[in-house]
Amino acid sequence: MNFELKSLDLAACAAEKCDALVVLVPEAFAAGKDALSQLIAQARKIGDLDSKPGKLLQMYRPAAAAAVRVVLVGTGDGSVRQVRQAVANAVAAIKSPAVHKLIISFAGAPAQKAVRAVVQAVADTTYVYTTTKSKPEGRALSQVWLCAPDAALAKAELALGTATVAGVELAKEWANRPANHATPTMLGTAAKSLARFPKLSCEVLGPKEVAKLGMGSFMSVAQGSKEPLRFIVLRYNGTAKTVAPTVLVGKGITFDTGGISIKPSAEMDEMKFDMCGAASVLGVLRALADLKPVINVVGLIPACENMPDGGAVKPGDVVTSMSGQTIENLNTDAEGRLVLCDALTYAERFKPRAVIDIATLTGACVIALGGVRSGMFSSDDTLAAALLAAGESALDPCWRLPLDDEYGEGLKSNFADMANVAGRAGGAITAAKFLQRFTAKMPWGHLDIAGTAWKSGAAKGATGRPVGLLLDYVLAQAAAPVLPAKTATKTVAKPKAPVKVAVPRKVSVK
Repeated sequence: MNFELKSLDLAACAAEKCDALVVLVPEAFAAGKDALSQLIAQARKIGDLDSKPGKLLQMYRPAAAAAVRVVLVGTGDGSVRQVRQAVANAVAAIKSPAVHKLIISFAGAPAQKAVRAVVQAVADTTYVYTTTKSKPEGRALSQVWLCAPDAALAKAELALGTATVAGVELAKEWANRPANHATPTMLGTAAKSLARFPKLSCEVLGPKEVAKLGMGSFMSVAQGSKEPLRFIVLRYNGTAKTVAPTVLVGKGITFDTGGISIKPSAEMDEMKFDMCGAASVLGVLRALADLKPVINVVGLIPACENMPDGGAVKPGDVVTSMSGQTIENLNTDAEGRLVLCDALTYAERFKPRAVIDIATLTGACVIALGGVRSGMFSSDDTLAAALLAAGESALDPCWRLPLDDEYGEGLKSNFADMANVAGRAGGAITAAKFLQRFTAKMPWGHLDIAGTAWKSGAAKGATGRPVGLLLDYVLAQAAAPVLPAKTATKTVAKPKAPVKVAVPRKVSVK
């Protein structure tokens, strides 16, 4: 799908031939003298067009426009969030095999970052998964014009929007694939394919290399599957090697049965989505390949299946992690933290400016936050504030949850340094407390995306989150001065309110 910016006012857009014209009408719309403006004014006056975000008025071949279909849609106060909602509703209304060229007109100056939101809304609404279908029918829409009186001012936003879409759609692709089409080996191949882009490199480690590293916790999860594990190391080298990288660690459980602590059969098919953290890391690196920011980023993906065969790890088994700490595995369905802890220890070698792990980790986080915000934990207040700000900026929000020391009491074990679970109460927090024990040497953040990474029901499929949040975070770091490494600060129990920041504008346009 090709997106283009055009410096066209509403009258000029109305004169363009296209399959569909979407006009974004804010509450503050001031009608001009052209026919389409007058039509909008009349529709608002008699109440046929509501300016509330997402409210539509559809027309077929109206005299006021050359388009086959015209959709007038309210955008409320014109904020980025309301524009995104409006575009999603409008594009859903006109989506059909007959719509190949779409023009979207801002009936007024677009808000800052609105162009990026429009690009993402169009892509998300028209996305179609086709990989494992015998007669695939992809998206029909191929050309999209974004029109405003002075569209040239939004070039950087268009570049950011299209790069974000490339990353989100790569994440969706691999998360949506069935587990037999997204094995750890296949995920490693997908990561290697990113090395074709400048500034990107990839190394994939197999069982022998992982054993040599002493990743006993990671290996214990994989031992019940015939699919060999893979440990993926992706690097984006956008500046000098001496500059400390940001490290992203994505949970890559390509299918999770729960192991010996087997899950109920209902909806177990959705456990193919247990590698959405890994998919988001692939997505961020893909977006960076287009944007080329001046920063270093490392992506780490511990990938394996969690299966219950005769060689599977058993409840009560004690394993030794790469850090040397021992873990009593009380519940083999709490496997994500077992693969992540060794990857977090591996991340120490990069002396990172920050390390962020991303995981579909706990059902408890779904209960706490639903599908709106991802759960966020951090042992560093500065990092936590930056992640909150990035989520608000990208419209991919998260919310900070506490890490009080008392929450870790339930991880005590009589037979190892720690247990891998601490009961049902505060399950998302105790999982984060487990991971925190492997991050003392670096600023660390954890995103629990169990509620936001995919949707169930009729809309079943991956969302591509939190690629947007992570990308905005990384770009903000690229624009920030490089600071010396510091020790982690003690967390606060009370979550902070989201802070809004602007997306960096220094991105290249391809």
